[in-house]
Amino acid sequence: MLQTVWVSSPGSWALQESDCHRQGKKRNWKCRFVRTIIRHSCRRHAPKRSKKERMLRKIQICLCFCFVSGILYEISLLSSCVSSYLPMAQHYLTPEQVLNLGKSIIFLETTERLEPPPLVSCSVESAARIYQDRPIILFMRGLTNETALDLNTSYAAFSLLSSMKNVFIFPLQMETVFQETPLLQWYNQVVPEQEKNWVHVSSDASRLALIWKYGGIYMDTDVISIRPIPQDSFLAAQKSRFSSNGIFGFPARHKFVWDCMENFVLKYNGNIWGNQGPFLMTRMLKTLCNLTDFQGTEDHSCQNISFLNPQRFYPIPYPAWSRYYQVWDKSPNFNHSYALHLWNFMNRNRKVVVAGSNTLAEKLYKTYCPTTYEDLIQNAKHRDLPGPED
Repeated sequence: MLQTVWVSSPGSWALQESDCHRQGKKRNWKCRFVRTIIRHSCRRHAPKRSKKERMLRKIQICLCFCFVSGILYEISLLSSCVSSYLPMAQHYLTPEQVLNLGKSIIFLETTERLEPPPLVSCSVESAARIYQDRPIILFMRGLTNETALDLNTSYAAFSLLSSMKNVFIFPLQMETVFQETPLLQWYNQVVPEQEKNWVHVSSDASRLALIWKYGGIYMDTDVISIRPIPQDSFLAAQKSRFSSNGIFGFPARHKFVWDCMENFVLKYNGNIWGNQGPFLMTRMLKTLCNLTDFQGTEDHSCQNISFLNPQRFYPIPYPAWSRYYQVWDKSPNFNHSYALHLWNFMNRNRKVVVAGSNTLAEKLYKTYCPTTYEDLIQNAKHRDLPGPED
């Protein structure tokens, strides 16, 4: 048992003895030792001591210091043991508890799939590595509270991601997310089965509500982080005078995000792809700013909102998206970029990262999500192994 020493008043000491009870005439030797040290070292008005007594007092003080240092060392070891098991505590935290920590990086999966593909895993892993002091949250529509209990044993990607101490995977419960926002009324009236672009529209709405309530950065699940974003309030320019909604960040309760939610409902048209997403962000930004073309790698700013240069996230524009899956003679360094959007929506032929292909995407995996890449290699080896019938 650890004994606790504390100052109760100037010049007086108290000792809490949790195991220093009497057992007949015997008393714990540690307790007697500490009490003796404290009693002798804390007397203020003792008569002048002899040389021998002064030497004894110095020895007692040194021993007391060593004893207290030992206790503090044991406490530090205990603390390090506790912190090393933080990943286990993830399972006991609610989304609100994690989001309330502030400055979360938020990803959304609004399909029903439960096994994140490699690009999703790479996006989350790269963010976890770049933003090690911030919570990284993946919300999944197909996940329920029941399936959440079995993440590590059922799906390989869950085990990979949840092994990172700052990654959290939660069910996406839209009705809860939309509470206290203009989007709740819209959500209660809309019929998802009749919506042409429901996966995208529901994601557009969810990201607005989450960032408005809790603040932080939203990223699409095909965005690979390569360095921290320095701005707190920002939109990402996909090209001059046009904003993406695939990456943006704001503090909680920011008026611009609230206005976007109101416009989402007022101008809702789920049949037009992007009407609730990049077109929404662009038209709302135009109400605040006189948008002009970018020159070089400069960023724009108005109303305390940074409108970041296309080079920050879209150095390869969407018409050239397939270049990520090609071999380059000399790979770009992306010195002006914070993250890279791999345009998965454009990837209709489902190009994937192949180990050993030497494509740009493979090099990005190796550098920014090495654990995902290693898992990719292992899966490829398993597929190449001959089966019993061979």
